[in-house]
Amino acid sequence: MLGTVDLWTYLVATVLIILLPGPNSLYVLSVASRRGRRAGFAAAAGVFCGDSVLMVASAAGLASMFAASPVLYNLIRWAGVVYLGWLALGLVRAGWKSWRAARRGDPIMTAQAEQGERGERPFVRALIASLLNPKAILFFVAFFVQFVDPTYAWPVLSYAVLFVILQVCSITYLTTLIITGDRLAQTFRERRRLSAVGNGLVGAVMIAFAAKLATG
Repeated sequence: MLGTVDLWTYLVATVLIILLPGPNSLYVLSVASRRGRRAGFAAAAGVFCGDSVLMVASAAGLASMFAASPVLYNLIRWAGVVYLGWLALGLVRAGWKSWRAARRGDPIMTAQAEQGERGERPFVRALIASLLNPKAILFFVAFFVQFVDPTYAWPVLSYAVLFVILQVCSITYLTTLIITGDRLAQTFRERRRLSAVGNGLVGAVMIAFAAKLATG
């Protein structure tokens, strides 16, 4: 179909890969659970745009660029590690502040913690995290080419088909996470300590992701 091969294999593999926990999906769920559905969709839009850029770069020959310059890939990998670690520490710090505010019953500290969350800019953070995620880069570089017929006259159409399938699966999954997170947000608004613990746990998991990327 339009220069693609083993399309059903690609679909199954894409679904399985998307369902694997990762920093992007975890961040979208975290934003939705802390700030509600609108912020969650802003984060999801950042992931969508980041994946789109990586997809276009892959079609334009990103694989050849990395093959010619492993140093470039390592630079991107470490930039991703540092940025993911920074995001994670921010979540842990916000969780700690919220916990202290809830424990003391301090409305001023609670308001400050909520103000910090409102200034988070989830679209920008998700976009940068997506662009600097070396695992996502490898996915687009090494995975897509296996399902494109090299003899097809219009490879752009082949990549477009694979791109649409990927993004439909990704949007469906992220929407499910956002709806789930929005329901959690209603509970977190009433239970600030639970929200603080959630922030801390998400931050800790993202630190683990950053450590894995650093050693991978």
